[in-house]
Amino acid sequence: MDKAFPTAEAALADVQDGMTLLVGGFGLCGIPEELIGAVRTLGPKNLVCVSNNAGTTDAGLVHLLESEQVRKMISSYVGENKVFEKLMLSGKLEVELTPQGTLAERLRAGGAGIPAFFTPTGVGTPVAEGKEVREFDGRAYLMERGITGDFALVHAWKGDRLGNLVYRKTSRNFNPMMAMAGRVTVAEVEELVEPGELPPDGIHTPGVFVQRIVQCRVQEKRIERRTVRPRA
Repeated sequence: MDKAFPTAEAALADVQDGMTLLVGGFGLCGIPEELIGAVRTLGPKNLVCVSNNAGTTDAGLVHLLESEQVRKMISSYVGENKVFEKLMLSGKLEVELTPQGTLAERLRAGGAGIPAFFTPTGVGTPVAEGKEVREFDGRAYLMERGITGDFALVHAWKGDRLGNLVYRKTSRNFNPMMAMAGRVTVAEVEELVEPGELPPDGIHTPGVFVQRIVQCRVQEKRIERRTVRPRA
């Protein structure tokens, strides 16, 4: 089955108000910029976005925050983004902060059909408020729910028309879990190839998890924060 779409807007045309979007990437590495731009253009409102971070003031999910299309963010890191800060402090954006490892496992569990799991992370902190705590082998564990979404938006280095994906370096961090946990997974790829061109042993996300694929335009390789030594 050829899962390729001509444009990002065509691949996301059925995103509706109030849906949950799982958005891949780590910092500014591996974020699906073209798909995020298409969501902004299409204009659905009251979205719940699940992403490791909210981008920066200039790139990533900030474009949906600026247009006030996002009602709630579930993230682990929300620095580097003045728009996010303003919306959160003004009460216009609901925020659920989740420890990074817990967020990754919640997504992996959701993609694997596991509704909940127990972790010691967050016990005795505000993260545990309103959640069930059980003791196993003398240690307290917090119950966390798996996460699934209506759409997963991911970025891959290469993909074929059957939806098989290969990520490059750090972009492999959250994208594979997002792809598994979406009811409809849409992948933007830097290079779209024909079936059989990707080595089977090198595929990171099998096509069974991907419903739609788009070849994206050339994107700038952004650096979230550049730190250099002072001159001697």
